[in-house]
Amino acid sequence: MSTILLAAAIMGGLGAFFGLVLAVANRFLKVDEDPRIDTVEELLPGSNCGACGEPGCRAFAERVVAGNAAPSGCTVSSPSGIESIAEFLGVEAGEQEKRVARLHCAGGLGRARDLADYEGFESCRAAHLVAAGGKKCIWGCLGLADCAEACTFDAIHMNDDRLPVVDVDKCTACNDCVVVCPRDLFELLPISHHLIVQCSAPVAAEEARAMCSVACDACGRCAQDAAPGLIEMRDNLPIVDYARGGPATPDATVRCPTRAIQWVVGQQFPSPRVVQLTWSASG
Repeated sequence: MSTILLAAAIMGGLGAFFGLVLAVANRFLKVDEDPRIDTVEELLPGSNCGACGEPGCRAFAERVVAGNAAPSGCTVSSPSGIESIAEFLGVEAGEQEKRVARLHCAGGLGRARDLADYEGFESCRAAHLVAAGGKKCIWGCLGLADCAEACTFDAIHMNDDRLPVVDVDKCTACNDCVVVCPRDLFELLPISHHLIVQCSAPVAAEEARAMCSVACDACGRCAQDAAPGLIEMRDNLPIVDYARGGPATPDATVRCPTRAIQWVVGQQFPSPRVVQLTWSASG
């Protein structure tokens, strides 16, 4: 019995000692959190989407209160919501250009050639692992709506060509579609970037056109017609770099033989020209 009492006394003493240590540490090492963070967090949408570059609204609120970010960095919040945060903190709301998800593929039904019918779990990720989902183009959109299902804000729906259409009014650049697409076809771009390359196949000429009627065939005409430095051909695809050249105009799209590069204002699809493919038995 004495052994049990001794053990209990020792454990109780250790507990009291470490409790005292923690109490003292809390007294002298405690970092007081700015109470304004709670208010700013309440004024934010609470979606925790990550569009601001932070893991959640709380982290973004901390940056705003610390003066390391402007309220406008929350692209999900309404203009009135951003202004409310700015007024509460007594800071400028700031300016943040809206970014939206853009799809680098236009190879929907009747455009991209199928080699086989995919029958299996209705998921792009699953189809991607099984013979490229039946499409001859192993870089194109599989059309099974993983992006639409992943979109937190219901900003993506599938059109009749089985291509995802992004509603730019609802899109918050949350990055969900970018992460879920197994073909890396989505990119978050400023809404003012109107030149969109709607192809991701790094092949050229007849090989490209044999896979899809709207594939880039690497002719390079867009780079020739664009402002110097704006478009560079790389791996048989045009790369638009607004930082290196400009201004951007629709001129770069005029001579594209397959309409693989488009001048997009607002919604990306439907494409202005629909091409129906017919294939011979020999392919």
